[in-house]
Amino acid sequence: MTGGDIAGLIAAGVFALLVLLLAVPILKLGRVFDEVRTSIRSISDGATPLMDEVTATVSTTNQQLKKVDGIASNVSDASANIAALSSLVAATLGSPLIKVAAFSYGVRSAFTARRKPSSGRRSR
Repeated sequence: MTGGDIAGLIAAGVFALLVLLLAVPILKLGRVFDEVRTSIRSISDGATPLMDEVTATVSTTNQQLKKVDGIASNVSDASANIAALSSLVAATLGSPLIKVAAFSYGVRSAFTARRKPSSGRRSR
């Protein structure tokens, strides 16, 4: 065996030792990746039913909002009808009531003025 062969054997041994030393962190890193994969799978399995429940809740909420929207539009229509009815009543009964009130006030004023004699007041 020559010196070159011995140097080659030493280099091969050092290289094998280096490979073994680097294999340990690589194996540990592989275990870490396996744990990460397991954690992600468990999170995914837990999140899927949660997303299904959220979807069902949003669907139910949308149905209720449609019902509330229908109720709100009916209330809006009813309030518009009530406003129109009140303006109609005011237009038909308001003017005659004002005239009747003015007439009755005039009649009352005339009767009270006729009962009481003028107490020394003179008009100019």
